[in-house]
Amino acid sequence: MPLPNTHEDACASCAINHRRAFVQEAVIGVAALLGFSALTGATAVAQIVALSSPAAGLRGEARYPIPPADGVHFDTKNDVIVARAGDTVYAFSLACPHQNTMLRWNAKERRFQCPKHQSRYKPSGEFISGRATRNMDRLPIQLEGTTLVVDTSLEIRSDQDAARWAAAGVKIPVSP
Repeated sequence: MPLPNTHEDACASCAINHRRAFVQEAVIGVAALLGFSALTGATAVAQIVALSSPAAGLRGEARYPIPPADGVHFDTKNDVIVARAGDTVYAFSLACPHQNTMLRWNAKERRFQCPKHQSRYKPSGEFISGRATRNMDRLPIQLEGTTLVVDTSLEIRSDQDAARWAAAGVKIPVSP
């Protein structure tokens, strides 16, 4: 006859307790959401649901100051790389076009590199070597006063639209 409080009995009931707690918390969450919707209207609930969805805030528009000199800025929140090379600023997707691994900047060699398969790119995003078969994906960028505005909703691939890819950069007036 097994003892009532053995390790096996306690572990066997752990899953049940976790499921019960989850169901209770889910019911409380739904009730709170319904109560909130009654107080503020369905529009507010729709906005909360939209803001909490996985795609919310991931794509749209991102703004950056003009880099004062050549260099690279990684914005992991918006999946954007802003790179200045001479009098031109580019915006890129953070992911390597080969297998979507986050790119890195090698400051010593002044190039981007994928840590997964060692693909290398110029500061302009042009492919140098490695397993990737194309340039880095650029994002549309424009200058509004002293602010760079990047459209994060559209990646421009050089193999699909070479002219648009080539034009996706902003010339910055160089100070004398």
